[in-house]
Amino acid sequence: MRAEREADAGAEAAPVSRVVLFDFDGVVLRGDAFAAFVRARLERRRWRKWLGLGLCVPLLPTLPFTRRWAVKALIFAVLCGLREDGYRRLARDFGIELVRQPRRFHRPALTRLRQHLSDGDRVIVVTGCEETLVRSIFDELGLRDLPILASRLRSGRLGMRVQLHNVGVRKIESLKGAGVEPPWAVAYGDSAYDLPMLREAAEAVLVNASPKWCKRVERELGRSVTRVHWH
Repeated sequence: MRAEREADAGAEAAPVSRVVLFDFDGVVLRGDAFAAFVRARLERRRWRKWLGLGLCVPLLPTLPFTRRWAVKALIFAVLCGLREDGYRRLARDFGIELVRQPRRFHRPALTRLRQHLSDGDRVIVVTGCEETLVRSIFDELGLRDLPILASRLRSGRLGMRVQLHNVGVRKIESLKGAGVEPPWAVAYGDSAYDLPMLREAAEAVLVNASPKWCKRVERELGRSVTRVHWH
């Protein structure tokens, strides 16, 4: 009984790991990984580019949020006709290709991420990038055990389609679904999509943000933020 009480006391005294969240595109990676995948597919399969343009052009004079609809049309053209196994193979190959390209990553971001892991923090990547693609990138970087909450695709009648776009408040929902409740210790972000995640952080870190954007975020949060410039 005494041994059990001592074990229970030891378990109660065990420190709880800090939760540290990283966005991916613009924070760890330079640019947008899935956008790069779309561009590469359009260049390698020109008929997909013409399909995307054919879908975009009739929409331009009639629909609001034209750019958003144009982007959706191009993504549809890239995913059209792809089965799940085919898409996953292409995404994994492209992720490996990205890692091997020079100057694709903010090296200070990877250093900071690894330092958090070394310190015993619970690091989670929370991103709008697609799951298979971002997972393949971190696997290639040697971070296979790193938890990732990302956007997901699913099979549809005409090919792969978006199941979950993990941006904005959906990031909070994804975290809660994974058993991670706010607040968290640190969150790294770079865009308006990260505001809900930054709002719940004890320390909100803005990466490569302009002074104007930093002031806007500080007004939104009602407090100061940490600013870092990673190149």
